[in-house]
Amino acid sequence: MVNTYLQLLRTSHWIKNAFIFAGLIFGRRLSGPVHQAAHAVWQASMAFAAFCAASSAVYVFNDILDRHYDQLHPWKRSRPLASGQVQVREAAMLAIGLAGLGILTGMLVRWQVAILIVAYIVLMVLYTLVLRRVMILDCMVISLGVCLRAAAGAVAVGVAISPWLMICTFALSLFVAFGKRRAEVTQLGDGGSAYRQVLADYSPELLGHMLDVTSGLAIICFLLYAMDQRTAGLFGTNALVYTVPLVLFCVFRFSAAMQSGRYPDPVGFILRDRPFQIAGLAWVAACAVVVYGGYAIKGWFR
Repeated sequence: MVNTYLQLLRTSHWIKNAFIFAGLIFGRRLSGPVHQAAHAVWQASMAFAAFCAASSAVYVFNDILDRHYDQLHPWKRSRPLASGQVQVREAAMLAIGLAGLGILTGMLVRWQVAILIVAYIVLMVLYTLVLRRVMILDCMVISLGVCLRAAAGAVAVGVAISPWLMICTFALSLFVAFGKRRAEVTQLGDGGSAYRQVLADYSPELLGHMLDVTSGLAIICFLLYAMDQRTAGLFGTNALVYTVPLVLFCVFRFSAAMQSGRYPDPVGFILRDRPFQIAGLAWVAACAVVVYGGYAIKGWFR
């Protein structure tokens, strides 16, 4: 029974909330006195927990509405609501409780975080009810949801919401969203529109083009951020640009995996593909070295 409810909450998708920690790392909140750094980590962790509760509430709401469509899907038919393991009434009560818990936890961090959580919930409810039926807009709304996570992370630790944070997050998440649609089209084929109406408007060729455009956009945005004078002034170096090969590897490997249809969705790929995981962790480690040791390595790169 516990596993059933964990599946209903889609705990594996909590990895998306990792964007909350971007402000903590790139805002250099881990430097300075230990007690201040520990407080920042606590605030970011609380915001992460709040969004985990809120996002799970949205997933449960989505599954309630989609339970009949999920029965047509080759692997989503085993979801708790679609398979009848969980009743609609108890799922609805769970969704309401989780939404309230997420908002309350966000309020304990900062009231602005709670506002962003409410905005996220409202946006995702609108997505489930209406917006996901509009081609391209469906992926843009998903990306905006990720941007709200990143913004909440910055607010939680008391750093300004950087335009670069928003631009890079939006470009990357839009790329991932189109990758998800590409995987769905590949796996479901012509019958995909019976499960998700908007898939009738997408073709493999169109999504391949969108993946090319958004992957290039994401990489260019990161390059511009890494080479920006304000970035160099904050970190003491522009060495962040030398992490681009790792970014390229992760982006290209993700694109290839989604277009091959080997994985059901981006989360499945991220949790299972070992080379991607190694490159991703290496990029995070390299960024941490640059962000927090930039002034020490300034003389290495001129």
